[in-house]
Amino acid sequence: MKKGYVYIILTTLFFSSMEISLKTVTNDFNPLQITLSRFFVGGLVLLPFAVKRLRALSLSITKSDLKYFAFLGFMCVVVSMSLYQLAVLNTKASVVAVLFSCNPVFVMLLAYLILKEKIYRHNVISLILEVLGIIVIINPLHTKLTLSGIFLTLSSAIIFSMYTVFGKRKTLKFGGIVVTCFSFIFGSLEMLILVLLTKINFIADILNKNKLHVFANIPIFSGYTLHNMPIMIYVFVFVTGVGYALYFMAMEATSTSLTSLVFFFKPVISPILALLILKEIIPINMVVGILLIVIGSIISIIPTIITQMHNKHVEALYKE
Repeated sequence: MKKGYVYIILTTLFFSSMEISLKTVTNDFNPLQITLSRFFVGGLVLLPFAVKRLRALSLSITKSDLKYFAFLGFMCVVVSMSLYQLAVLNTKASVVAVLFSCNPVFVMLLAYLILKEKIYRHNVISLILEVLGIIVIINPLHTKLTLSGIFLTLSSAIIFSMYTVFGKRKTLKFGGIVVTCFSFIFGSLEMLILVLLTKINFIADILNKNKLHVFANIPIFSGYTLHNMPIMIYVFVFVTGVGYALYFMAMEATSTSLTSLVFFFKPVISPILALLILKEIIPINMVVGILLIVIGSIISIIPTIITQMHNKHVEALYKE
């Protein structure tokens, strides 16, 4: 159990520093280039853990499974994470971090609509508070944020939530680390195909003529320097690879609910890191919005944790 808490702390630190790390190199790379590279490397880091999991369960992957992983990879890497990276480019890192942290609430709502999972009163209260938090942060009447950045962040969070919901079927069979690993690898390979297509002259010309320069002739290996290489290794290997590995190891050592506390602490820690490292000012409306989101997260998570603790206590009494 103690190991589990260490895993949760490390995961929280890795995930909370993600947007800040990416923001420091946005001028050096094409955002889609970063998405391709970090999920390919992250998937490779997760691969040994995924293989170990498959062997432990005595499971093999079928063609049908591979097709589904490809579908999940497209949704997660090609769509959601590309939008996410564009959001980091277009708005403050702290805003992206906080808004994206609301994805567990979107997961809850989508699981209710798509998987017909039960939704309870505390879930509804949590959803209302987090939506209010988002509105307060955006501050639509006096916003100084770019609307494109907000739209990209929320779109990314919603599509990532869809990826999570659609991935639940395979997660029940293989476990989260296997699904994540192969989704990352397939998604990055699909991304590579699209990147190579953007290098074809007539496609690049069409994109440039329509002012879609960021999507034209996307580089793969350019931009790396001795200055930014440590940051990229940190993002690719530690945040995307080790971070997700620790996340699933924390689930195994503790519980899903306790591990989800990562998304409770992230909207608090990320703005502080953005203030210290990027000198991003945290306005009052953002502080209020973060508080609403955190309270919403507490209301969503705590009842489940209490139930699990009660069940463990009952089991312990029966064993005695």
